[in-house]
Amino acid sequence: MRDVFARLSLGGTRKVPTSLRRTPLVSVVIPCYNYGRYLRQCVDSVRNNQPGIELDIVIVDDASTDDTRRIADELKTKYQGTRVLSHPVNLGHIATYNEGLAAAVGDYVLLLSADDLVTAGALSRSAALLDAEPGIGLVYGRAIDFYGEPPASRTGSPTWITWKGLDWLRGRCRLGYNVVPTPTAMMRTSVLRSVGGYRADLPHAGDFEMWLRAAAVSDVGFLYGVDQGLYRCHDKNMNSNMFASGTDLGQLIDLRQRMQSFEAVFAGVGGGLAEADELLAAARATLAKKALWTNNYAYARGKRNFPYAEFETFARKTVPDIMNSSAGRAYARRKRLGLLRMPLHPLWAPAAFAARLRQGILQWRYQTIGV
Repeated sequence: MRDVFARLSLGGTRKVPTSLRRTPLVSVVIPCYNYGRYLRQCVDSVRNNQPGIELDIVIVDDASTDDTRRIADELKTKYQGTRVLSHPVNLGHIATYNEGLAAAVGDYVLLLSADDLVTAGALSRSAALLDAEPGIGLVYGRAIDFYGEPPASRTGSPTWITWKGLDWLRGRCRLGYNVVPTPTAMMRTSVLRSVGGYRADLPHAGDFEMWLRAAAVSDVGFLYGVDQGLYRCHDKNMNSNMFASGTDLGQLIDLRQRMQSFEAVFAGVGGGLAEADELLAAARATLAKKALWTNNYAYARGKRNFPYAEFETFARKTVPDIMNSSAGRAYARRKRLGLLRMPLHPLWAPAAFAARLRQGILQWRYQTIGV
């Protein structure tokens, strides 16, 4: 069973959790721009039932035009250990993140958007893993998307899953997507200081690139069997407004930014890893194939206004000989057919079933084991 679990979890090891041996200081950085209506609930979630730790809360108001500053000052008065930083002009989310993280004084640090929440005990659970495993620099867990009122969440005792940083990084390169929900991601502050803050040239995938950097220099942990964060979905979400999330253009932006993230990591702290060249090549192949598969799907659905040329250009630029691969040949066949919906046929039904099965397994693994 251990071998089966290791394969399913891409080399992860299950461990029985232990209690905190001391009282660590946890910094929670809360950037806020015009999210004053959510700020109280966010800070209350940070303060709610987080035993065994001390809290350092840093609210960074990025020149909000709503009542953020007034609410932040009220929370500062209400909760000891809360600080408020305020910008006279709007600096944008990356500069705001980095200012808050630079101000963190805790042993461990978590960046929490003002419209998101942590679950009861989440900070204590993450801190316990970091406290017990000095080699781990990043801990994360499962987050629940919600609309309106926060849903019930699992807050019992978790199982710990840990990876060597290289094993976890290898999995990201082979699969190509982010598995770390930001509201759940707690870093060892010393690791954060060693790898640096968010990159201004990666406004969409900065979180992803940060987690890759952390795995290049430290190990990674996951809290299995509990819910660590709550991600609020609403019409003012930054991803939707700034990066066209959920649209065809948004898919292309996401692919480009993920590729830039891999390139940045292996040009920086990951460049010294023994497998650096192989890992970067794997990431490039994964994302190039993803671009072609996305085009295939759009062709099969008869999408007339889909940016086919842009996706194909991305794939060819990322891997110049991608059209010589099985994915490239499949795409060439699909392209020749043009915007023709594909009926169910015995010859290609098995391939479609296999693809859906693989996607289902990946989704199950992500939801349960975190990779």
